[in-house]
Amino acid sequence: MEAEFIEKEEVINYHFAEANPKDNHITKDQLERAVRLGNEFKSKTYITFLTNEGPKRIETTVWTLTDEYIQIKGGVSIPLKSLIDID
Repeated sequence: MEAEFIEKEEVINYHFAEANPKDNHITKDQLERAVRLGNEFKSKTYITFLTNEGPKRIETTVWTLTDEYIQIKGGVSIPLKSLIDID
């Protein structure tokens, strides 16, 4: 199933679902790189994540990374367990 592209401001309208670990190919290095791109270079990253309504994709700046979440612009947190792809 292809991910639907949504605006980053719409993320708060969705409920996150846990992605199948087989579908998640994201490494810690990729997550840290996304944070660095956002903080040092003000560059955006494409993030694909799973919701109850299926996969969604956004383009945004990643501000912080914790053990359980990434935080994007606007203070919105996306659970790492819901991530499918980041590039």
